[in-house]
Amino acid sequence: MSSDEESGRRGLMLVISSPSGAGKTTLARMLMDEFADVVLSVSGTTREPRPNERHGVDYHFKSDAEFREMIAERAFLEWAKVFDHYYGTPRADTVQHLEAGNDVLFDVDWQGADALHDQMPNDCVSVFVLPPSIEALEARLSARLGSTPEIVARRMRDAKAEILHWRRYDYCIVNDDLAEAYAKLRRILLVERTKRLREHGLEDHVRRLLGEL
Repeated sequence: MSSDEESGRRGLMLVISSPSGAGKTTLARMLMDEFADVVLSVSGTTREPRPNERHGVDYHFKSDAEFREMIAERAFLEWAKVFDHYYGTPRADTVQHLEAGNDVLFDVDWQGADALHDQMPNDCVSVFVLPPSIEALEARLSARLGSTPEIVARRMRDAKAEILHWRRYDYCIVNDDLAEAYAKLRRILLVERTKRLREHGLEDHVRRLLGEL
């Protein structure tokens, strides 16, 4: 589906969260594969790029001074310091996409979801992806390359802490069957695209109906 089919529409911010292993990354990729006008938010960071990473594609790589200046200018929708590095979502990139009719996809935790909603509540749609069971989640995490009992135990603790915040979200999807979970996510996107606030031409259309134009 192209953006031409959704002409006159303001994009939306689709915020997807889940505990590690619940499948949000797979669902997000499926959405971007189908919809050319769904784009992944590109974060800014102060960490060094890895060999396969490209500036402006994987991250916007910034110096500490550049990042702190952007914080002072309120140029981020949300930001955080993780260990020794800063990460943040540039406001200008998101606004540009929304005004062009593109939907921006965010893969963040509940704190990032809250921050994005606080900044742009009319544009945000949040989805939380739940595993079918704790046992299934533990099995998925255990099957990951390099997993150890200690790593799995830590990720399970983190997962339960993340799940506690599921009520903050507009929608919840239980990812038991991937195809069914994706169908639900796809329906959410299509319904949210039609909301009144996102239809640019409605105001003028109603004014024409009333003879005001």
